Amino acid sequence: MIRIRRVHTSLGQDDVLRQVQVIFRANFSAVASYADKIPNLLDEPVSFGYRTVLLVAEKGLGRIVGFAMVMYFTEIKSAFLDFMAVDTTTGGRGVGGALYEAVREFCRNSQARGLYLEALPDDPKLVQTAGELAENRRRLKFYERYGTRPIEGTAYETAIGGGSAPHLLFDGLGREKPLGRKEGQAAVRLILEKKYGHIASPEYIRMVTDSIRDDPVRIRAPRYVPAADKPQAVLSKRLSRPFGYAISINHQVHHVHERGYVERPARIRALAAVVAPLSVFEPVKVRHFPESVLRTVHDGDFVAYLRTVCEKLSPTTPVYPYVFPIRRPERRPKELAIRAGYYCIDTFTPLYKHAYDAARSAVDVALSSAEEILNGRHVAYALCRPPGHHAERRVFGGFCYFNNAALAAEHLVRRGYKAAVFDVDFHHGNGTQDIFYRRSDVLFVSIHGHPNFAYPYFSGFRDETGEGPGLGFNRNFPLPEQCSEERYLNTFSDACDVIVRFKPDVLIVSLGFDIMKGDPTGEVMLTARGMETIGRRLATMKVPVLVVQEGGYTLRNLRRGVRAFFAGLAAGQT
Repeated sequence: MIRIRRVHTSLGQDDVLRQVQVIFRANFSAVASYADKIPNLLDEPVSFGYRTVLLVAEKGLGRIVGFAMVMYFTEIKSAFLDFMAVDTTTGGRGVGGALYEAVREFCRNSQARGLYLEALPDDPKLVQTAGELAENRRRLKFYERYGTRPIEGTAYETAIGGGSAPHLLFDGLGREKPLGRKEGQAAVRLILEKKYGHIASPEYIRMVTDSIRDDPVRIRAPRYVPAADKPQAVLSKRLSRPFGYAISINHQVHHVHERGYVERPARIRALAAVVAPLSVFEPVKVRHFPESVLRTVHDGDFVAYLRTVCEKLSPTTPVYPYVFPIRRPERRPKELAIRAGYYCIDTFTPLYKHAYDAARSAVDVALSSAEEILNGRHVAYALCRPPGHHAERRVFGGFCYFNNAALAAEHLVRRGYKAAVFDVDFHHGNGTQDIFYRRSDVLFVSIHGHPNFAYPYFSGFRDETGEGPGLGFNRNFPLPEQCSEERYLNTFSDACDVIVRFKPDVLIVSLGFDIMKGDPTGEVMLTARGMETIGRRLATMKVPVLVVQEGGYTLRNLRRGVRAFFAGLAAGQT
């Protein structure tokens, strides 16, 4: 299966455009130099007088096997298919059809009134060789399947120079109303001016435009596909929406400048530096959500405490919990900083002046990404910092304050989705388990270091399978110390089988790169190839995937891991 997406700009797309130019020159050798203009066509629509739309057919992450270039004339809401080609060296069977269907879908989504294109004639009197005639007929038959046929009774086929002039074909994009004379004249005038203005005189353009006298414009009867005279509906879902990634710079206000504190802003900067240039990704806008959304999974008292205590703290001195009065909830310490232990599970997650603000921005990133899934995007990546999967309903810990993945899952469930949360961070997602432990509408599955030796130590045992209505909807797969890549991937496959049986509408992945070899907090020996395998397997579930960033504390692993994971996720969908 081929994924087709739009390239909006040349910025950061050097490799994609290089591959498009290679395919262009191989297919259109007579005008090979035109390929050099493609970056400018994308970036400077005003200077050319029309908008260039470039669609690329992609296998895996970044391998281009075909493209289509469309001139879109905003003033008449019509489009002209300028070039379309396939890389024949890769065996691009079916790519041409997929590209043309994507072009039609783009035009329909842009509310275009019609799509025009050219094809060489299928009249034996106008073609020199039998091979050319067969090729021209094959091409016209291809378009005729979509109801796209030549316009007749005009001077468009009058050659400017020598040789045969092409037919001008019209695709009504499924509309019932025939092409009117004025509409056709306006389109022909723009096509000739913008595509052939450098060689066609104003007199020639006027002559061809004025030759369109039929109203409605006469379209040739089908020659190859009998049903082609009926409007052909535009297929949906051929044109892929790129993977979306969401990031908020507000995470940077939470920066604990203390030796050994590994949850630092550089983590997200390293991930974003890899993700942003990838052709498969585009940024999405981060919305701000009200504090009330936090209370959909967290206790209101806990939310209010975090906000209040952070507001009162010094901007330079973090406070670490060291007294844990959780056994005496009726005797909470009066001093807010000391009360931290009532809401925390460890001694290394500090309260800090801007911790609440950063955690809120991470929630906005997660929920904005969930909105992308609701709006039809198949993959969204929430670059959340601080992470969230250790945050329970009423406690924080493990560098986590609010549970980003749980909030995203709840957001989707409340809109009718059946959700599965798959936690592949090295540490058990005790927070996500706590929030959904008594529920059957969210499946929670976690692969992690065994709690006998791995944080958080008290949660993540195999026999924790849910309670009440949630019994059987919580599954833990604890791993041994120094777990090999083979052992991990076998366990991962078993966990995937559990999710497949649940049949979710959406998959939320709590992604931690601390499962990679060399992470200071993990003991799994995964390589970049293992991360790619994980991404590829997740894609086979054929459901929308929302990836929420959790742990991973080695910058090299973050860079290698994120590229490999999304390469696998992209390849698995093609």
